[in-house]
Amino acid sequence: MTLPRIVPALLLITATVWPPVMYAAGDPLVMGVFPRLNAVETTTRYAPLASYLGKQIGSEVRLVTSKDFESFWQGVMEQRYDIVQYNQYHYIRSAKDYRVIAHNREFGKSTVAGVLYVRKDSGITRLTQLRGRTVLFGGGQDAMISYIAPVYLILQAGLRKDEFKSQFAVNPINSVIGVYRKQADAAGSGDGAIEQPLLKNAINTDELAVLAISEKLLHLPWAVKRTMPVKLRASIQSTLINLEVSEAGQKVLKLAVMTGIGKAEDKDYDPHRKMVRAVMGSAVPVLR
Repeated sequence: MTLPRIVPALLLITATVWPPVMYAAGDPLVMGVFPRLNAVETTTRYAPLASYLGKQIGSEVRLVTSKDFESFWQGVMEQRYDIVQYNQYHYIRSAKDYRVIAHNREFGKSTVAGVLYVRKDSGITRLTQLRGRTVLFGGGQDAMISYIAPVYLILQAGLRKDEFKSQFAVNPINSVIGVYRKQADAAGSGDGAIEQPLLKNAINTDELAVLAISEKLLHLPWAVKRTMPVKLRASIQSTLINLEVSEAGQKVLKLAVMTGIGKAEDKDYDPHRKMVRAVMGSAVPVLR
């Protein structure tokens, strides 16, 4: 069954263009960033980082954007990205092809939690009150923080998936906007969503309340293709985790609305795997 998707007017999209993926001298490295933001905002935030990274490693890094989660994931499956920032579930599913090297730090935090937001005037104060109601999740069913973690919370409260209605906004910010506009009863998003300038400029976040919040999970991973030469992988990792030590790097981080990038390894995402198994079931591959 196809679930309904709500797309507020805030969303802007651009077409995805796939450049060639090679490691020969002079050829660009392709950087993909998953579309938790619209393509225009993604480009504004991450094009400077791609440019800086390219200068540091001595090879052009070309940022490509995707119009939605489905087209982005298709790029991951086809290994079109050399360098990729995506959500934790994406990494878990693609770990046989990609090696995690780093993670985001946003608003001074290396972790992020899944959150269910409601309007303060909704009268909803307990998870069990979501029975029979509509929950608007950010992204699709592969969204780790804005779908998997919030659904995990609901399941832990004793509800089954068929006891609440699931709808999907294009990204986590739009899910919160949708609930603010009373298009759903609750929004599945991340605990940093209401701190995003894009959201604060769109709605009055003071009218929202946190219904439930998950355990803290390591933030969004950065990964590179496993076929990438070791020296190149090390250079990319070093450049990313050392952004905050230079004035130029700090400027890049500020433009990307990050406060740093930390080192990460596969075992850091085991807590995420536990949630994935609970929500998706054992039939879903959790590759390592």
